[in-house]
Amino acid sequence: MRGKQTVRGMFQSMAVICAAAAVIYLFVPHDDEADPIKPVDYGVELVTAQRAAPYPVLAPKGLGEEWRPTSVSYSRRDDDAWHLGYLTPEREYVAVEQSTGPAVRYVVQVTHDARDTGKVQRIAGRAWERWEGEKYDALVLRQEGVTTVVTGTASFERLGEMAAALKSEQVREPGTGEQPGTAGKPETAADSGTAAEAGTAGKG
Repeated sequence: MRGKQTVRGMFQSMAVICAAAAVIYLFVPHDDEADPIKPVDYGVELVTAQRAAPYPVLAPKGLGEEWRPTSVSYSRRDDDAWHLGYLTPEREYVAVEQSTGPAVRYVVQVTHDARDTGKVQRIAGRAWERWEGEKYDALVLRQEGVTTVVTGTASFERLGEMAAALKSEQVREPGTGEQPGTAGKPETAADSGTAAEAGTAGKG
């Protein structure tokens, strides 16, 4: 008899707890339409990378507010690898990847095994290689000392929009007045270095 009372008491307690939780949910303000994705502020990481990297580190300028930065990293140990991730207005993923490592190996790595199609997409006067893969597509710009990859799940149109917006701001070393690896004005991916241009232009 005592055992039955104990079990019944447990169920009664659970019912009280559930009722209290329901009341809290109903009366505590909450926004079901709130966007759970919080944009990251990559300003400090960008300046750090631009001072440390032996190439012009690129980031977009002039993208609409619907483009949202979601991730950033720079690793000097890993061939000075720079990463900047974004979500497009359609919530597709786009990443800017740069490295001084071997170009083909690096592109395959950051695109999750995409392959060069042999076509190019012209952006701001430069021929970006078009790579396609099961997971990510990519635009690739090979330059002296650095490979730049714009990759992700987004369309080539959106990848091209990101590539066209990429610029590298001038950064002066503190106390020296020296400018490491960047031009006197903001530099674009089209301006920096010499691209390896081959093939004919593919459709945009």
